[in-house]
Order: sequence, then C-alpha cells, then structure tokens
Amino acid sequence: RMLDMGFIHDVRRIIATLREQRQTFCFSATVPTEIRELADGLLVDPVHIAVTPTSSAATTVEQSLYRVGRTRKIALLEHLLKHTQGMRQTLVFTRTKHGADRVAKRLNRAAINAQAIHGNKSQNARTRALEAFKSGHARVLVASDIAARGIDIDGISHVVNFELPHEPETYVHRIGRTGRAGNSGAAIAFCDSEEQPRWNKIERLIGHPVDEVTDHPFHGSHLEEEPRPPQQPRQRNDQQRNNNQPRNANRARRGGQRGGGPRRSRQRPG
Repeated sequence: RMLDMGFIHDVRRIIATLREQRQTFCFSATVPTEIRELADGLLVDPVHIAVTPTSSAATTVEQSLYRVGRTRKIALLEHLLKHTQGMRQTLVFTRTKHGADRVAKRLNRAAINAQAIHGNKSQNARTRALEAFKSGHARVLVASDIAARGIDIDGISHVVNFELPHEPETYVHRIGRTGRAGNSGAAIAFCDSEEQPRWNKIERLIGHPVDEVTDHPFHGSHLEEEPRPPQQPRQRNDQQRNNNQPRNANRARRGGQRGGGPRRSRQRPG
C-alpha cells in the first residue's frame, strides 16, 4: 500500500546509490505478488522466509460475523459498544475517510468517545487521535486502511470491520491489530447483502467459515434493503421547455441583429 502511495520511487533512488556488492533484507507483513516481483528485481537469487502461512489469521483472534443491513450498521455498532462486555479499546475500520468521520461523529453523539484517523488529517491531528486512544480517553478509534498501516497499540480488545475491504488480504491485516504478543482479541465483521461476494472471498482466503452471530436486534428483517435507485439526469418538463422557447428565440434574434449589422457609435453630449 505504501508503495502504491509513491514510496517505490524513493526505494529505487536509494537502491541506485548503493554499491553492487551488498546484503539486503526485505521485511513485509504480507508478500503479495507485487512485493515478490519487487524483491526479485532488487535482489540476486533471494531466499524467501515465511514465519506463518500467507494471509493466515492469528489463532489468538476470535472471529465473528454479523449480517446486517447497510443503513443499520451504525445502530448495531452502538448496540455492541453499549452492551458487550470487554469492548474497552475498539478499532473500527471503514473503507473511506469520509466514512471514518461519519462513524466517529455518530458515536460521539451517542455519548461514546471516538476519534477518527485517515489520510486527510494532518500528522499532528493523527498523533493526537492515537494518543487519545492509547491513553483510554477515546474508547473507539475509527480508521481508514491507509491510516491504519503500521498501527501497533497494545491492548486493543476488538477490531470491527464496519465495511468489508475490497481485497480479502486486507481483512487479515485489519484483524491482526488485536490478539498480538500472545494476548487474545476479538474481530467482528459486518456484512450486508451487497458485501456477500467479498465475504465469500475472505472465507476462502482464511480457509474456514467464521461463526455467525444471529442473536442481535438488527439481524433478519433489516438485512435485505431496497437497492439504491440510479441517479437520473434532471429533465425539464414540456411546459418549462415551451416557456423558455420564446425567450431563447428572442435572445437569438437580438443576437443576430447585433451581430448582423454594423454597430452604431454612441456620442456623448459635449
């Protein structure tokens, strides 16, 4: 992700200044195809060492799935934060920075102290949000994927996938923010009807089904929602078009008269 943001150019500039005879180590939490191709281009006959299988979820993280309608997700999140024991330090993931701000504002209105962190915030603002979360002043940290890269905070009890990511590997990266250093953690995923194909890919990647929780007030009848109607371009009715025709025609005639003949010079009185 950081290479996609432009850091690849800095890496190549640094490599270009190094001597040919060197020893290089590349560390990455995940090794997708793009990273492997980068390593093959920078290293000579590299050796690949994997501590755990590719994109495997930590066994110390208890995963659960909540099927809920898209518009009911925020109500479910509030419900869990108010009625689930042990959700003392919760990291919530959204797909967009606007979604992170929106969720944080709703939680604060519900008297749940939350901070948002994303790429649009300054470094000082992100630092303040992280410090508030680490100190316990903010119970919830709502983050986008870009801002969440590299977050390592001890004591995160729960990770909530408020919106499922487009890439299944990102799900594994998200839930890895809890259950670290031998501690236990919990990962909760919200899935609406439109996100079902993404969830199928996630389960195929992690290699096993995730237990579904149905004992919550927003399951069942709230799951299926009417699809959002496509936006149609605004069209004026016939009466508006007829009303505009004479005015447009007069404007055209006036324009033709002005452009067709010579202009008269106005003389100011002496």
